[in-house]
Amino acid sequence: MSRQLTKLIILIVALAAASALLAACSEIQRTQPEPFYAETVPPPKHEFRWSNGKMPRSFDPARAAAAPETDVVRALFEGLTEIHTDTLEAVPAAAEKWSSSEEGRVWTFQLRKGARWSNGKRVTAYDFVTSWERLIALGEKTAHRELFQNIAGFQAARPIPTTELPDIVHAATPAVENQLKAQPANRTSAPKHEEVPVEPESNTAIKKPEAKKPTAKLGIEAVDDLTFQVSLITADPDFPKLVAHPIFRPVYGDGTEFAEDLLDNGVVTNGPFRVTLVDKNGISLDRSDTYWNKAAVKLEHVRFVAKDTAESALDAYKKGEIDALTNADFEPLVLKLLAPYDDFHQTTFSAVNLYKIDDSQPPYGDRRVREALALSIDRDRLSTTEMEGSADPAATFLPVNDSTEKLAYDPVRAKKLLESAGFPNGEGFAAIKLLINRNDTQMRIGRAVARMWKQNLNLDTEITVKETTEIDAAESSHEYNIIRRGIVLPTADQAVSLAAIFGTPKKQERMAGLQKDSVENGHLPEMKTGKVGGPSEPADKPVEKTQPAVLTEEDALFDLNAIPLYFPRSYSLVKPYVHGFEINSLDAVYLPGVSIESSWQPRAPERES
Repeated sequence: MSRQLTKLIILIVALAAASALLAACSEIQRTQPEPFYAETVPPPKHEFRWSNGKMPRSFDPARAAAAPETDVVRALFEGLTEIHTDTLEAVPAAAEKWSSSEEGRVWTFQLRKGARWSNGKRVTAYDFVTSWERLIALGEKTAHRELFQNIAGFQAARPIPTTELPDIVHAATPAVENQLKAQPANRTSAPKHEEVPVEPESNTAIKKPEAKKPTAKLGIEAVDDLTFQVSLITADPDFPKLVAHPIFRPVYGDGTEFAEDLLDNGVVTNGPFRVTLVDKNGISLDRSDTYWNKAAVKLEHVRFVAKDTAESALDAYKKGEIDALTNADFEPLVLKLLAPYDDFHQTTFSAVNLYKIDDSQPPYGDRRVREALALSIDRDRLSTTEMEGSADPAATFLPVNDSTEKLAYDPVRAKKLLESAGFPNGEGFAAIKLLINRNDTQMRIGRAVARMWKQNLNLDTEITVKETTEIDAAESSHEYNIIRRGIVLPTADQAVSLAAIFGTPKKQERMAGLQKDSVENGHLPEMKTGKVGGPSEPADKPVEKTQPAVLTEEDALFDLNAIPLYFPRSYSLVKPYVHGFEINSLDAVYLPGVSIESSWQPRAPERES
């Protein structure tokens, strides 16, 4: 722990102890405790100062895997849709409307006539075609390639492994000097503000830019200047939510300006803000004069303030140098000390920690066994004790979906299920081979779960620890019965999120075949209700459970090929004079809706009587 953090904790503890002492003296009237961790005056101009981590590596939407890159890209570029901060539903953005056909396999987006690039050029459907073709051309440099695997023809781009949860370790960021030194000299300072000439409307069709022909027929087409059509392999009712992700946002031209990973303040953008300054301390943005909805953008300036550590970011917030703080890796003790303040916010993060079960091995092909293991885990205890209150219990697989099915802690039912599967009191059940990655938190959780299985089911567990980089190979070897996985779910698209957990539709079909074999061989008694926690007795006649083309959360909870454990939380500190800065499960902040109450003033301290 750094010396700065230690001093900060000592200060907060001392203040808390002093407050407690004063509270004990009921006869003494004291001052009201401060409601906010930091009460400072608003910035002198209508500017929003946001610390969201270290310096971003790139402005390229295709490479925006997580914050701070995703935050900056959302401010600079606009995709077909945006995500509503409260409902997580898709709302119009560069596309003013959309429709689907062929039962959700073909989606047509109608672009706005007034959408412009910051150089005055019109945003067209051809910009989306060339930008999405570029996702394939970038290969392994593209972030979250699993997100476009359902688009026809995009499977040529081999998907990368699903983003693992932390415990998240921030990758090294290139030195700021290396990111800036190759910029043209006239771009090292903020350019003078000038009106950008806007290209006049024309009835003449825009000529489609030349691009390299893809090796396979892609399911994307510019029907005309303002009509963009996408064909999917499998129907997806949530597709408009998916394309709100930063990687699907268009870039101007062929994207060569991003080739060297330079933070170029001359980058052409189509979003609500444009870059005006890049220096070693952060990035400055101004409201874009060419943005189609400029009148609705409340902020005039945005400053992304880069901080290398959570301690330095917290210190800057305390001093009033920043207005909001996100993406900081706080120590558990600091989180507990910040929790009482009104400007400290917590939300469930769109990620899940779970145990995947190898159901190809007996007796794990029997659903009763899998359900018994799932119901005998006390998730509330894991979250409050092992995770020290920094996570929420996962009774479902997806935190962004409200499933009617829930997994509940029920050791009595779990014991009955195991007995009906032929293992009364755990007799004859071989020791569970559990594989976890090398991490203090995961080792604590693994030991806690092993104790629960022993206490509730009388089952022994052999825990093996490997490095995270070795987990994939170990899973393929089938040497372990259950393997710990932590998966980030970057969209509100249910089908895509479940594919991130259970694999592509092809893999799901293979899993369904294994389930069918289990039913036919008598290992998987079919539930009468098909509900989690329903009757455990078999139906009079085994019924083949048909797997839908796209897995739903209800199906996933029925099959229980994995056991969800907990959802991590994300945290933010936001000054009371900041309005509209809403953190949701996806950490997708909508900056055009943020405003500063310039007249706000800190509360004057009350005098003791």
